[in-house]
Amino acid sequence: MGAIPAQRESVARASDVPTRDGDALPHAHATLPGGPLAPGSARALLRAAFAEWAELALPGTEFLTDRQADDAVVVVSELVTNAVIHAGTDVELDCRLEAHTGALVVEVLDHHPSRAPRDGDPEPSYGTPEYGRGLRLVAALAETWGITYRTGAKTVWAQLPAGGKEALDGIQAYAGDRARDRALRVAGILAPESPPSRAPVSPEPVSRGGQDRDWLNRGALSFLAEASDLLAGQLDENLVAALAGQLIVPRLADWCAVWLEDEVAGRWGSRPGEAESGTGWGEGGVSGPRLARVWHCSETRIEDLRQALEKEPPGTSGPDRPGPVPFPWPGGALGPHGTHGSALAYRLTAGGRPLGTLVIGRAGLVSFPDEITGLVEDLSRRVALAIGAARQYARQATISAVLQRGLLPGAVAEIPGVRSALVYEPCDKGGPSGDFYDLFPAGDGRWCFAVGDVQGKGPEAAVVIGLARPWLRLLAREGYRVADVLDRLNQLLLDDATEAADAAARALASAGGRPMHPGDGPQTRFLSLLYGELAPFDGGVRCTLASAGHPLPLLLGSDGEVRTTARPQTLLGVVEDETYTSETFELRPGDSLLCVTDGVTERRSGSRQFDDEDGLADALAGCAGLDAELIAERIKRLVHEFGARPPEDDLALLVLQAE
Repeated sequence: MGAIPAQRESVARASDVPTRDGDALPHAHATLPGGPLAPGSARALLRAAFAEWAELALPGTEFLTDRQADDAVVVVSELVTNAVIHAGTDVELDCRLEAHTGALVVEVLDHHPSRAPRDGDPEPSYGTPEYGRGLRLVAALAETWGITYRTGAKTVWAQLPAGGKEALDGIQAYAGDRARDRALRVAGILAPESPPSRAPVSPEPVSRGGQDRDWLNRGALSFLAEASDLLAGQLDENLVAALAGQLIVPRLADWCAVWLEDEVAGRWGSRPGEAESGTGWGEGGVSGPRLARVWHCSETRIEDLRQALEKEPPGTSGPDRPGPVPFPWPGGALGPHGTHGSALAYRLTAGGRPLGTLVIGRAGLVSFPDEITGLVEDLSRRVALAIGAARQYARQATISAVLQRGLLPGAVAEIPGVRSALVYEPCDKGGPSGDFYDLFPAGDGRWCFAVGDVQGKGPEAAVVIGLARPWLRLLAREGYRVADVLDRLNQLLLDDATEAADAAARALASAGGRPMHPGDGPQTRFLSLLYGELAPFDGGVRCTLASAGHPLPLLLGSDGEVRTTARPQTLLGVVEDETYTSETFELRPGDSLLCVTDGVTERRSGSRQFDDEDGLADALAGCAGLDAELIAERIKRLVHEFGARPPEDDLALLVLQAE
């Protein structure tokens, strides 16, 4: 796909759905909680709106076709799902039918404008994208679509042409001879239509094996391929469980449930003594598997089914028993037409570790056809692998978050006569950031601050930050002044790099002298740092600071004038015996000092950077008269709004303002 399209301003919305004003346009609007039920609620809202518009013969409904309505349901399901997963706020859905053209416009608004919807982009990416598949469906089905940013909100909109988009257009947008069929098949998995009403179940249930075999012969391999693609993009085990349910229902079963084992305490089988007593999971004070997801082809049955299944979690005789096992039929929860049926439980294991249980059920069957059980068994292995990968990612993210917290100060010191405001946004939530900050008391009426940026990210950056921040505090509290602190920190980084190089050389020699490859040795440890000292006095604050290869700090005077307050010097950890110097000035009441990392100054929009032509100074000048918190918030907002894509670098900024 190409770039996310340009913005589109929407017209004012009506309030309720559907409208009954004969002169008004067909229009639907609702606010949905940002949870897993939002996509289903949005689909139900659209279906009800379309039916009532047609019943009232509102203007434009003569153009509305089943194909256009189906496309709209798929598009809304994708956009609402995207908003729930990537924004996590309440979602506003708006849909209207244009009277003269028959075009259908849908808009999904969330309240997290700093995060664009996941999608491909022509700009270079430095990571492997694991998103964007859903918006490909939107692009394939919509005539045009895009994003509108407003204060505190982001709207993703799509316009569907009258009658639905031509198949050839879908082929061009989604690629492949049968692209539209494949897109709609995946969309049918993610946004299934309501099932047709069924006749009451006869005393002798009738197998639908002929239908199953017909579909399996035509589409089973494509189904598994598409399921693998969808599952591989999820890094949250609860989302994997939710997607598994929607993959299975209604194509392979009437309902589906996924239990997940606790990663530490979860195990198969019974406790010692339970087999004899008949005690099952969740009884006897032992925590059993957690019911993570329940899905039914009739959404009104989901809650009753959940309550019934929670009373009888699955249990198995042992982890070595292959294949599915029968599961008790929860007939009372499925209404008068679901009193008889067949249910199977599949154990989810990956790497020999139990992860949970997948249960499927279909009314009106004595037993599932072998073709279905085999296909679900293949799918369950893919689900287990996806859950295992999600848990591994979660473990790594937890380790990284703990490490990140350990590399940053637990609290920011309060300085008499100085207001401070901090913005810190690591780009990679799954690994340690390369940016760091500190603001701490140094004794003798002095406070010190630091804003730094390490070359690279991840463990190498964590090593440098783990060296630099404690040494900054130690040297400052020992009475060393600003320039002396930088001198010693520079030497410390160089000495540490030399020791690491010696250790790498010894390891290479012990390995038999094999040739060294790129990445074998220690990485060079460069650090850009803005470090300063504050000393309050009557009438202001005396500030002494130095910049070592770091973006220069800017001083906003009470008169609105902006100027730099330091001169550029060499990065730390580069030049042996480098001598650093510092500058001293006074912060008078109302003066504000802005310190940032290059995630601010080098924020990109195409070929332009945020600080081109003194862009940061101009932005700071526009903050005259604001307090420290508002200055920090405004600079952050301007940085985010500068480019259409989310920031690709860590972002840190510190504002110090004399009161």
